[in-house]
Amino acid sequence: MAFTDVQAVCAGFTYALAIADAFIRCGTYKKVLVLGAETFSRILNFQDRGTCVLFGDGAGAVVLEASSEPGILSTALHADGSQRDILCVPGRAGNGEVHGSPFMTMDGPAVFKLAVKVLEQVAHEALEKANLKPEQIDWLVPHQANIRIMEGTARKMGMSMDKVIVTVDEHGNTSAASIPLALDTGIRTGQIQRGQHLLLEGVGGGFAWGAVALKY
Repeated sequence: MAFTDVQAVCAGFTYALAIADAFIRCGTYKKVLVLGAETFSRILNFQDRGTCVLFGDGAGAVVLEASSEPGILSTALHADGSQRDILCVPGRAGNGEVHGSPFMTMDGPAVFKLAVKVLEQVAHEALEKANLKPEQIDWLVPHQANIRIMEGTARKMGMSMDKVIVTVDEHGNTSAASIPLALDTGIRTGQIQRGQHLLLEGVGGGFAWGAVALKY
């Protein structure tokens, strides 16, 4: 048994799925447990209403297994370190001490603008790799950043919000945990059915973003 820790924050679950898919396709492993978990309460400044009311702690998981019929059809991953300052924890730990601020900071308008742009681009990239069109996607399962980003992405994709799994009103922004939590909700409510095509996508601090097209 081996463990891999993927530090891609809000895009972490899409990154981890891509890595797990690669492990299975190359024959390294036959079954992989993919976890997305966050404890934002440790790095939130509860005097900063621009962040503390948005983020929450959470965890979710899926199991991927080798099959003659691929579930994951394509993945697309990107990162741009030049955008790190708009969503980050500026402090660092060293020699048992914290240097600088240990709290997360965010430039909300800048994050919104970048997020909607790159989520549309990476979604089209993943769909093209999978030979799918937006109208063939039964459900968009996005990282639950906020409803405006999800609405903006769906609009640019030409998709109705009726085809978007939304849980941000229940869980808040749980970063890497938000996609598996949304998947769980969609399956438990009966919205997501076997044989449907799903598009998963996330974007967050670093800056990193990714998308996964799959058949459930």
